[in-house]
Amino acid sequence: MANLFELPRYIAVEGPIRVGKSTLARILAERLNAQRVMEAEANPFLDSFYEGDRGAAFQAQFTFLVRRFEQLQGLDLGARSQKAVVADFIFEKDKLFACLNLTDAELDTYNRYYNHFREQLPTPDLVIYLQATPEVLKKRLKKKNAPGERAVSDEYLEEVVKAYEHFFFHYTSSDLLIVNTSEIDFVDRNEDLQELLRKVTEPIKGTQYFLPLGGAGRGGGVRGSGQWLVARGQLHDELRGRATSQPLEKTVPYMGRQFRAATALNL
Repeated sequence: MANLFELPRYIAVEGPIRVGKSTLARILAERLNAQRVMEAEANPFLDSFYEGDRGAAFQAQFTFLVRRFEQLQGLDLGARSQKAVVADFIFEKDKLFACLNLTDAELDTYNRYYNHFREQLPTPDLVIYLQATPEVLKKRLKKKNAPGERAVSDEYLEEVVKAYEHFFFHYTSSDLLIVNTSEIDFVDRNEDLQELLRKVTEPIKGTQYFLPLGGAGRGGGVRGSGQWLVARGQLHDELRGRATSQPLEKTVPYMGRQFRAATALNL
């Protein structure tokens, strides 16, 4: 008897700002007839945080923490529910940004609540991590020109990208599909979207990495077909040089705060 493949019940899409995670989550939810969980972006402390007000980073981060917890705590993933769920964030994202923005004392208090909340939440069956280079993301930010994103500096964006790469380099909590969006465009290129959707509706075990071969030659050369690199070792070779396999230094000075990538890995 053939083994029947069941689609993941709980899919989460992640990645840095302007990588396309909300767009892909919306498309997946529509195609899979799934419940869509979109991250709440409103935060009364964000403006103060961008302006560098004292204590605003903790206030903004803690507000996000509580709201993300409330969103995910309400998911209906019980045996009686037949509805799939597609979210455009994972809860661990909150701690990643906390490690970027909070002081040591603030992070100590934050961790107590984070750990308490995390143990009450379900883990996605599949996480889709969307990658893009800082240069590509900068262009998308400039094109979008959203009022709330104009304060994002190039240096901060680069640190966010590094933190995401380092985190997912070590990620093993669920099946993981990594998509390099620097070379594909699933918003404006239907063939890219269809190829990605086909992969999502196929069995994904462990870590798989999608890189369109020949994509860099779109402008003139022949575009190669996409290829899936299944082995984790191949994934590590692909990422090595951008994310070290060893924990980063405990603290790296950044804009008066401390960046703790190593701490973010111990989620």
